[in-house]
Amino acid sequence: MSEQIITTQTVRLDVDAGDDPAAVIGYLAEALAAAGRTTDAADLTRGALDREAKSATGLPGGIAIPHARAESVTDAGLAMARLSNKVDFGAPDGPADLVFLIAAPSGGATEHMKLLSSLARSLVRPDFVASLREADSDERVVQLVDEAINPPPAPPAGSASPGAGAAATATGAAGAAAAASADTASAKRPSIVAITACPTGIAHTYMAADALTYAAERADVDFHVETQGSSATKAFDPQVIADADAVIFATDVGVKGKERFHGKPVIASGVKRAINEPDKMIAEAVAAKDNPNAAVVAGGDGDGLPESTADGGVGLGKKTQQALMTGVSYMIPFVAAGGLLIALAFLPFLGGYEIANGTLDTTGALNDGQFIALNNSLWDLPAGGLGQYIGAVLFAVGGLAMSMLVPVLAGYISFAIADRPGIAPGFVAGLVSVAVGASFIGGLIGGLIAGVACLWISRLPLPQWARGLMPVVIIPLLGSLIIGVLLYMLLGKPLAWVTEQMTEGLNSMSGGSAIALGIVLGLMMCFDLGGPVNKAAYLFATAGLAIGGTAQLEIMAAVMCAGMVPPLALALATVLRPRLFTEPERENGKAAWLLGASFISEGAIPFAATDPFRVIPSMMAGGALSGALIMAFGVTQRAPHGGIFVFFTMNHWYLFLIALAAGTVLSAVLVIAAKQWRTDRDQAPVAPELETVPA
Repeated sequence: MSEQIITTQTVRLDVDAGDDPAAVIGYLAEALAAAGRTTDAADLTRGALDREAKSATGLPGGIAIPHARAESVTDAGLAMARLSNKVDFGAPDGPADLVFLIAAPSGGATEHMKLLSSLARSLVRPDFVASLREADSDERVVQLVDEAINPPPAPPAGSASPGAGAAATATGAAGAAAAASADTASAKRPSIVAITACPTGIAHTYMAADALTYAAERADVDFHVETQGSSATKAFDPQVIADADAVIFATDVGVKGKERFHGKPVIASGVKRAINEPDKMIAEAVAAKDNPNAAVVAGGDGDGLPESTADGGVGLGKKTQQALMTGVSYMIPFVAAGGLLIALAFLPFLGGYEIANGTLDTTGALNDGQFIALNNSLWDLPAGGLGQYIGAVLFAVGGLAMSMLVPVLAGYISFAIADRPGIAPGFVAGLVSVAVGASFIGGLIGGLIAGVACLWISRLPLPQWARGLMPVVIIPLLGSLIIGVLLYMLLGKPLAWVTEQMTEGLNSMSGGSAIALGIVLGLMMCFDLGGPVNKAAYLFATAGLAIGGTAQLEIMAAVMCAGMVPPLALALATVLRPRLFTEPERENGKAAWLLGASFISEGAIPFAATDPFRVIPSMMAGGALSGALIMAFGVTQRAPHGGIFVFFTMNHWYLFLIALAAGTVLSAVLVIAAKQWRTDRDQAPVAPELETVPA
């Protein structure tokens, strides 16, 4: 590439750039602005600090690599400071004196990404870092970095230094024997594959890959790594995965193609642990080769893999949360399909609300709430006519879909823990929970128990001839037996009592208690915009649809209204004060109108991701207001999804609109005020003037 990533303009040696990461990042951002790499140093600084808030960028050895993608970056660039006063960037061994600010365009070209990733990989080499500390001029630093990111081409295969030919001739037989011995040894070495990935995919992805590679060389392990970063990803050859004894996932984001590793022992952690403790992770993977029970085993689609804890280990709470979220994700399509079919059946020109009460006569569609005319043809309609007949069919089909909620929830919770052999026991847990009256609470607990039981059974030592029967016979049989007996004989009645008390408590709520619940649900819906907390509130509401009752329908309305607020509020804010938002945010604001109207809270994520500390609290305030008003107005909602497109399923749609408008306006005003306050502050210098301090 003709243009250099780093120049003498962006190198600062032996300087005092401030006392904290924000000052140092701002200092280097100004250097990049002076070099023409960014049009807005403050914007680049904010992007790097937002990245810093997600995960500290300090590395062992006194190095820090803050980095960001930003719209203001015109060309990928690199600024480097060698600090006279070290600054703490969160590295495990103390503050840093070598700081690199990596700036990438929002749509950075692959070529630029390759150069920046080459630098990141070089920073795990002690000799390169030592050379940077010893450099006596800006020019020397530029030369070192250029050599790191643009290494000279390797000599052609077969070339040798003078005299090498004679040596090779003299030792030909011995060399052949040694090569054969080496091939034999290599065949016996453990084989480990790894995936590395970080949120931005610029630096940590590649540093983790190289740190693990060097550790594997030290441990004499056959090692292959796939970097899922900004540079083009080259996927593993299927044979490499087939030959692997264990897998390492060093990631802070989701892994692409987890299903490829089905059945392999997995060591999972955050990406920084692979940089800080690569030897330990390689050792854990080697240990998992001989003892798969010591590792987390990848599920069929990988969804059962837990995320890492802060110290790099695997947390039980995170495992449980992911199992529950897997169950919810598979349940939601049944909720949406069944709930909307039932809601359509209530249309006045179809069955009307009498459908739910079973008041139609036996010559019509229903009797005591049960449809009895499904066998009638369109030419031999019941007395109620075609509309009533169609409404009854929709109500019947929707009811059957809703009856599957608890079994599906429990079945896929178990699946997330124990993979496919856990599905049948999980469904059994859900069916038994419904039969004994334990409903959703029984499904949640039963699914967890079924999954754990199946996982335990799968680890029992059995003869080789019996292991083939494990997934299709032994695990489903014993797992179903265990969970069925537990629910029927021990847990069913207590869980049914808890469900009954909760239902009675909800139905008895009125006044202040109902409003307080609406506030809590509104806060939850806007806290993480589609994340675990949001999904927990949504699950609570959709569970009520299956139970029935006015209070449950009010909860569904409160959750839907609060969930619509964030996208609509941000869309409104981009119209009222467009200069406070970037061009991509203004474009996202246009799409957010439809997303919010459709009850898709995720439409606010692009805004929250870049400015979470101002956007999320503002959204939570509006969501809390909407939730409280819905409960105060007594609005009910029979459909689990759809936003404004399912107004016909509400009892007072105009009051729903009032609550939605109030929350939307409040959130829009608050987010504008918060961003205006930050803009005013950003008028001040974000970093000290660029000044080189003599060594």
